[in-house]
Amino acid sequence: MKIVVTVKLVPDTNADKRIDPGTKRLVRTGVETVLNPFDEYAIEAALQIKEKLGGDTTVTIFSMAPESGKEIVRKALAMGADEAVLFSDAGLEGSDVWGTAYAMAQALKKTGFDLVICGSQSTDAGTGELPGALAEYLGVPGVTYLRKLDVEGTTLRGERETDNGYQTVSTQLPALASVTKSINEPRYPSLKGIMGAKKKTIAPLTLAELALDRAVGSDGAKTELLELAAAPARAKGRTAEAPDGATGAQIIVDFLKEKKLL
Repeated sequence: MKIVVTVKLVPDTNADKRIDPGTKRLVRTGVETVLNPFDEYAIEAALQIKEKLGGDTTVTIFSMAPESGKEIVRKALAMGADEAVLFSDAGLEGSDVWGTAYAMAQALKKTGFDLVICGSQSTDAGTGELPGALAEYLGVPGVTYLRKLDVEGTTLRGERETDNGYQTVSTQLPALASVTKSINEPRYPSLKGIMGAKKKTIAPLTLAELALDRAVGSDGAKTELLELAAAPARAKGRTAEAPDGATGAQIIVDFLKEKKLL
């Protein structure tokens, strides 16, 4: 079985972030880049399936990122993945969710897969839309927000988180799954894993190797950011004094009604 885990390179959570007023994009130059934390749970899920199934099961890391991100991809390899594919091309710059999903889908069709595992979202965009869009473009079933994931033969089974609990889901492979942080605790790369990752293959992939039938990057984006504005300063909190508890409670109720929260 070939398991592919998609990973994204994102600015460090603690780094100062700013938007370029000209391009209206997040400035990534000069900002420390890390492996998207949500994707580490996807990697761990893939490695656990590999350890259970054994045999010829492999885990491939797939990342659409600049060439400069190659060393960060090695962290995923150090966790235990077998190989990686770095999809890097200037023509991908400015892709929105739909363009990203389309381009990634065509690339994944070329590399091949039985199961694609994604993190539920990324820390820089946080839309959570990519896994569903990617499954659609791949033409395979997509089971998202899984807190449990298992593979038996050609059947994928899992528990999907909902607002009220969870759903038991299953589908046939090939398929795509996205996992939440509830699913596991990602392992730390061992010294042996770190040293071994230096010898593992990171295969390059460019747009020229794919037969895309639509534009990607800025030219193919279906969304456009028109305007940016700083968030307003937080207003000073309202204080109130009440002679007794009942009066104080009524003040709170009146305030919530005023804000249309009751």
